[in-house]
Amino acid sequence: MRSSLRYCASFAILHPMSIWLVILMYAGWSSMFSLGKMALEHSPPLFLTASRMLLAGVILLGFLAFKNRGAFKLTGKQWLSIVFLALFSIYLTNAFEFWSLQHMTAAKTCFIYSLSPFFAALFSYWHFGEKATPRKWLGMAIGVAGIIPVLMIQKGADQLFCYLSWPELAMVGASICTVYGWVLLRLVVKDSTISPLTANGLSMFIGGCFALLHSYLVEPWNPLPVASSAFPSFAQGLLIMTLISNIICYNIYGMMLKRYTATFLSFMGVLSPIFASLCSWFFLGEPISPVIFLSTGIVSLGLWLIYSAELRQGYIAKNANEEALTTR
Repeated sequence: MRSSLRYCASFAILHPMSIWLVILMYAGWSSMFSLGKMALEHSPPLFLTASRMLLAGVILLGFLAFKNRGAFKLTGKQWLSIVFLALFSIYLTNAFEFWSLQHMTAAKTCFIYSLSPFFAALFSYWHFGEKATPRKWLGMAIGVAGIIPVLMIQKGADQLFCYLSWPELAMVGASICTVYGWVLLRLVVKDSTISPLTANGLSMFIGGCFALLHSYLVEPWNPLPVASSAFPSFAQGLLIMTLISNIICYNIYGMMLKRYTATFLSFMGVLSPIFASLCSWFFLGEPISPVIFLSTGIVSLGLWLIYSAELRQGYIAKNANEEALTTR
């Protein structure tokens, strides 16, 4: 009886407005795969990452400098956390993602990227002591089984072993890096006085600098990696991507991390492949693969087991109560 009441109470704290914000956030992020693939027609991946992150970082930091200069007074430990956040969540995640987009459809790239809940469960266990129950392990096993049909499509000569190719491994790396970045962001915003806006602005700017240096070393600059004739199209795509992803979605995510666990937010990401399939069909003319929907359903079942285990354990309720106390 107590378990049932706690289970129902956990559902009650999921405020409808917050849930809609999370859904809209993932719809916006899903569109990035199609928009990113279009932008890659005009720019190499590292320069695209650097331009987008530096632009977003300058906008966010400029706003903070105007509104609250005290936000930049950080300790050495906080600066170190920001640098690691920039390295994993910004630089490595986007470098892997945009390189993979050159070789796979937007929908498939998004599907592999949305496997992040499984890594979130593992990182939450290591960093926050969230217990990995048999129900969670079963959910992970079902989720892994759901991945295989998607990995079987679009095979090429670069296949390494089983059903994995270099682009697919790179996207797995992007998923791992972004989840670890989310964990770091959660640690930063929950255990210190750094706001999500400050953490995102600084990490985007620093991560953009990493990507710019890497681009200068390995990509053709003559004088820029973007042809002058393609620059207007590149700039337009860059502004749209920066507004949707970096300014809107990243900061919604930072706010939601104070209310929900990283695993729950990742669970909501099961909607991403569907949104990405629709966007890639609309913007790129890529056919909608029924395999994506089949695998999404299987993975959703596994993620539901993980999420329901978190509800029973009370992690989501605990996070919501902490948010209520910190915002009073």
